[in-house]
Amino acid sequence: MGRWGLDVAFVWKALLTLGLVLLYYCFSIGITFYNKWLTKSFHFPLFMTMLHLAVIFLFSALSRALVQCSSHRARVVLSWTDYLRRVAPTALATALDVGLSNWSFLYITVSLYTMTKSSAVLFILIFSLIFKLEELRAALVLVVLLIAGGLFMFTYKSTQFNVEGFALVLGASFIGGIRWTLTQMLLQKAELGLQNPIDTMFHLQPLMFLGLFPLFAIFEGLHLSTSEKIFRFQDTGLLLRVLGSLFLGGILAFGLGFSEFLLVSRTSSLTLSIAGIFKEVCTLLLAAHLLGDQISLLNWLGFALCLSGISLHVALKALHARGDGGPKPLKGLGSHPDLELLLRSSRPEEDDNEEEGEYFVAQGQQ
Repeated sequence: MGRWGLDVAFVWKALLTLGLVLLYYCFSIGITFYNKWLTKSFHFPLFMTMLHLAVIFLFSALSRALVQCSSHRARVVLSWTDYLRRVAPTALATALDVGLSNWSFLYITVSLYTMTKSSAVLFILIFSLIFKLEELRAALVLVVLLIAGGLFMFTYKSTQFNVEGFALVLGASFIGGIRWTLTQMLLQKAELGLQNPIDTMFHLQPLMFLGLFPLFAIFEGLHLSTSEKIFRFQDTGLLLRVLGSLFLGGILAFGLGFSEFLLVSRTSSLTLSIAGIFKEVCTLLLAAHLLGDQISLLNWLGFALCLSGISLHVALKALHARGDGGPKPLKGLGSHPDLELLLRSSRPEEDDNEEEGEYFVAQGQQ
């Protein structure tokens, strides 16, 4: 009976993990193809991003309010001094990363976008070394060389290569390295109480919106103000369809962050990293099948080389975690409903800080 109970528990945990991974895939792959689909007809990616930020802020504020009413525990609210001095740099880097990434969809294919964004791991490692979050080791140098070599092979003589789009997404990956390094440092400041990603999203979105607004005003403001799709609309039905499509993207973006944290809270940041590797393969296969992206044998070899570098980095993190006694699950997993788990009061202990800090770095690897 005891063995049967263990088998049932193992199968249930495996099915739960598989379900959470598939949920994460739906949101992550879905928003990638959504952004590409929408930018084909709506050529204002920065405005689209800003509306997504507003929707994420709305949902995160609503989530915080619901949990505060049900638990009667106040949510963390930062002072203006801490907000502007400590959160603003992370918010600005995040806004530029997301904004440039969405902007690149005007020019490049989903496959080139996916491959180039995978190089964010390279920049995360570089900035982790600069900020002394990682120690320089021969294995890390090998990871950098594999990812850089794979990126070169994937873009070499690509028939659908676009310099402008590639520069935008590569710039986003570079800024993404700064973004996730700053995010990890922000989460390690326990006195701020931003270890919970919902609280982090709530505080980041307003500054991200303001940080992206100057770029929007310069590059899209005039064109959008004269566009018949928004401000000078003549067809109310078309306006509602456009706004509905934009709102859907915001829901996907919030769902992505929610599903990522749900996955890592039930398993570990290592599971998220491994799932992200297979997600990249699925994205490229879907891009080639559904969108007709042309990927040569050399491009596939470059992609495989890049994934081997990412896999090596994940394996190194797994060995490091095993040396520290294995990955620690978040405390209290069995004692709260999922919503309360995701939005619980932000007074974590030191182990929680480390695990959730690794979660945000794992996000940067996707």
